[in-house]
Amino acid sequence: MSIMNMPPLTYLKRIPGLNTETLKSAYTDPTVWDSFDPPLLTLCSPDPQAIRPPNEKVNVLQVTLPTNFKVARFDSEQHTAILRRLQDDIEAVRFDTGDGKIELPVKLKVHDSIFVPLAKWAMLLTGNYRCVTKDGAIDIKDAVHRDLEASRAVYNFVIDLCVKLGANRDDLVPFEKYAAAAQSLTRPSSAARALNNGVPNIERADKLVQLIAAQKGLRNAVIDATVALVDARLEANRKKAAAA
Repeated sequence: MSIMNMPPLTYLKRIPGLNTETLKSAYTDPTVWDSFDPPLLTLCSPDPQAIRPPNEKVNVLQVTLPTNFKVARFDSEQHTAILRRLQDDIEAVRFDTGDGKIELPVKLKVHDSIFVPLAKWAMLLTGNYRCVTKDGAIDIKDAVHRDLEASRAVYNFVIDLCVKLGANRDDLVPFEKYAAAAQSLTRPSSAARALNNGVPNIERADKLVQLIAAQKGLRNAVIDATVALVDARLEANRKKAAAA
């Protein structure tokens, strides 16, 4: 069960009609997925926003937007039963804060549709990757709200793409709900921070969505510009690392 923003290439093979061969360039090394069996791999929409606070241990995560991991079923009901047990066990957990026991604010929700995890794509393309600018990283809140109509257009473009792939629009998150949640996201995305820190590779969900859209004969100018900017930033980071 993957909780990455970037869907494993193997999982995408579960989507009918999608040519995964043309998507390989979005992955640093697509061959790492060759040994995985599509019916045995599933994906979450990791909607909770989590960061690693500076000066904390590596296993410490701070959740800045507590919501649920929405996971797609496996092909087999027997295998899906494992997910349902996880869902029920997490639902039943109570954490003692010292002032009383509370439910966990982040839960696992099992869905029958394999398209539900795609709900994160619109959020990533509208907020996370648009934190990347020529002048450095900006907060997700600013990326979304500095031009709300442009954000809405990108978000709805990705939602429409997911629907063309087979998703039910009612299973996806509407723009208004995401835009309201983004008001509290006052830090740059992990992708933007990583680029600022000089990394040579990041998850390229931006390029993946662009390539999938191309299969459907669709393009979006803002997404094209975002992909080009991230490409340029990564190329600069690689050149700098090679010269060091």
